Amino acid sequence: MGRIECSYIMPHPPIIVPEIGRGEEKGASETIRAMQRAADEIARLRPDTIIITTPHGPVFRDYIYISTSGSLSGNFSMFRAPGVSFEFENNMELTQLIIEKAAAMGIPCGGLEKAVAKRLGVSQGLDHGALVPLYFIVEKYRGFKLVHIATSFLPVTDLYRFGMAIEQAVEKTDESVVFIASGDLSHRLEEDGPYGFSKKGVQFDKLLIESVRAGDVERILEFDEGFCEEAAECGRRSFIIMFGAYEGFEIETEVYSHEGPFGVGYAIARINRGKPSGSSVIESFHEKRKKRLSDIREQEDPYVKLARASLEHYVRHGKILPVPDNLPREMLENRAGVFVSIKKYGMLRGCIGTTEPTKDNIAQEIIHNAISSGTRDPRFDPVEEWELGDLVYSVDVLSEPEPIKSIDELDVVRYGVIVKKGWRTGLLLPNLEGVDTPEKQVSIALQKAGIRADEDFEMLRFEVVRHT
Repeated sequence: MGRIECSYIMPHPPIIVPEIGRGEEKGASETIRAMQRAADEIARLRPDTIIITTPHGPVFRDYIYISTSGSLSGNFSMFRAPGVSFEFENNMELTQLIIEKAAAMGIPCGGLEKAVAKRLGVSQGLDHGALVPLYFIVEKYRGFKLVHIATSFLPVTDLYRFGMAIEQAVEKTDESVVFIASGDLSHRLEEDGPYGFSKKGVQFDKLLIESVRAGDVERILEFDEGFCEEAAECGRRSFIIMFGAYEGFEIETEVYSHEGPFGVGYAIARINRGKPSGSSVIESFHEKRKKRLSDIREQEDPYVKLARASLEHYVRHGKILPVPDNLPREMLENRAGVFVSIKKYGMLRGCIGTTEPTKDNIAQEIIHNAISSGTRDPRFDPVEEWELGDLVYSVDVLSEPEPIKSIDELDVVRYGVIVKKGWRTGLLLPNLEGVDTPEKQVSIALQKAGIRADEDFEMLRFEVVRHT
C-alpha cells in the first residue's frame, strides 16, 4: 500500500533562486534556510514520487488540470535564467489513478490536448510555482518521479475532496510519496509590494499561520473569499488540496519559517499524518455552512426573499414569478433602479442591475434583475438547480443618479458612481470591499466601461439602500 510520508507548504518566489536573485535573495534568507531544511528531510526520506500542487499552472474555474505528458520539463527563462532547467519523469500510473478517483467523486480533472492548450494560450510546462520548490529539492535529491497539478477555482470543498482522491490513489500504489503544496501567502504586506498594502494581507498571514500551527484545517476552509481576494494571496487553494489528503486523520504540523520580504508572505511548514481522528473535517464544515445558510434565510427581508424566490422559480420552472400580493407597499408603488448580487461560498456568482427604473415597480425590477443575475451575467455560467441552496443574495435599491463635476463630490461608502462616454457606461456600487478611495472607485468604473482615464467623460453619483 502506498503512503504519503509527509507534506510541505512551500512558497515559490523566483528571487530566492540565486541565478535569478543575484544577491537580492539574501532578503529572504530565513525562507531559503527553511527550504534547504525541508529539502534535506526529503532527501533522507527518498520518496519514489513527489506530488506538487501549484497556483501557476493552467488554472480553470471548473476543472483541475493535472499534467499527463510522459516527461515534465520547465525552466526559468521568463526570469532571465533560461539555463536553469529541469526535466522529470511523470508518474503516469499515479496520475491516471488520481484522475479516476476524482472522476468517481464527480470532480472534473485531467490533462489537455495540445491543440486545446494552444487555443487557450496555456503552457503545459512546469511553472515557477513548481520549479522554485523543485530547485531546492533537486539540490539534495533527484531520484523521484513527479505528479504536477494546478489549482482551480472550484469550490474549496471540491478541492478538499480532490485531496482525498489523491490519498485514495496513492494508497492503490506501492509508492512512497511526498506532497508539496506550493503557494505564497499575501502579496499586500507592504506599500511598495506587488499590490500595495492592505491590513487584510497582514491578517491573512496571521490567521493562516495560526491555523497551520494548530492543525485547524476547517478554519482555513472557512476563510471568506472576499477576504482572501483583498489579501491578494495565492496559496490557500493549493494548501487545501494537500490538507484534503489527511481527511480522517489527526495532523502534526511544524512551521519552519514565516517572513514577508518584498511585500509578500512566504511560509514553509511540514505536515505529518497522525492517528485516525474519528471525525471528518469536511462533514463538520458542511454542517456549519448549512447552519449559517439557514440563519441567513431566516433573516432575509422581503426584498431579498423576493430576489431568491424569483431565481429559484425561474430555474426550476422556466417561468417568471408573478408579483406576490403580500409585499410591502413601497415595493408595489415605487419605482427605482435595482441591482441584485448573488454569492456562492463567499464568491460572486452573478450581479446585474438597472441604474434607472425599467419596470412598473420595484418588485418587478427585483424579479427580472434576479433572473438576469443568475442566468445572464456573461462572466458566469447560468445557475443550475443543484446550486440554489448554496446561494446568498443582496438587493441594492438605487436613488436617482445626479451629475457631479468633480471626484471630490464622491464618498466611496455613501455614493456609487456611474461614468459615461457616448454609449459606454460603467457603474460601481458604494461600500465595496477593497474600494477605499474615490480615485479607485472611478478607475474601476472606467475599466468596466472601457473608457480611458484621459477621455472626457461624465460622472454621476447615486445612493443605495442595501438589503441583505
